[in-house]
Amino acid sequence: MKKLLFKLIIIFLLIVLAIGSIFIGTGYSMYKTALKETSLEEKIAEIKGNDNYSKLDEIPKIYKDALIAVEDHRFYEHKGVDLISILRATIRNIRSKELVEGGSTITQQLAKNTYFTQNKEITRKIAEGFMARKFEKNMKKDEILELYINTCYYGDGYYSLKEASEGYFQKLPSQLNDYEATMIVGVPNAPSVYAPTVNFELASQRQKIVLTKMVEYGYLTEDEKNEILSQKNNYQVYFNK
Repeated sequence: MKKLLFKLIIIFLLIVLAIGSIFIGTGYSMYKTALKETSLEEKIAEIKGNDNYSKLDEIPKIYKDALIAVEDHRFYEHKGVDLISILRATIRNIRSKELVEGGSTITQQLAKNTYFTQNKEITRKIAEGFMARKFEKNMKKDEILELYINTCYYGDGYYSLKEASEGYFQKLPSQLNDYEATMIVGVPNAPSVYAPTVNFELASQRQKIVLTKMVEYGYLTEDEKNEILSQKNNYQVYFNK
């Protein structure tokens, strides 16, 4: 009986390994095809050539801190793919019995935004991982962060932070105050839901999550968080007028 069980376990592991190898091979092929169509250098030049491109020093520090806190708090530590975050997300998804957390790093999201579709496919996620490593090997962390900020979709037809800040608040990114910056940073997670012009209450709930993460990772104090949230009524009137 024990020998039979051992054989079955070995067969199961071999099947899993074979299927995994197929997915990895397909993902790698997808990654190589994407690079063949548009090299990394060409893609970077294309993004930076956009008239609405914002450099990192033109973006408020609180925006950058909020982004890292809510999307990828180990951004400056990993090499493009964060196995710790993936494991944490997997455990949370199993416990919740649904996909509530993705585990993708900012670099992986940049790869998705620039080279791949938004479809949640295993092979696409694998290709995304290979591309994230490519970005990390060829660029500095702050360069990756800058590209990511300039390739997110912010809702309402805004495909850059500059477009979003001008569209939502009639300001350049450098002019955003703490409330405005921490609201916009939460929108790309689900633009059709969190755009303040679509549903201000949901946008505010997302902003609260962003600020809570900032407190958790030491970017803000609880008092500073509450001070930012206290401005809600002013913007509620602004967006509901």
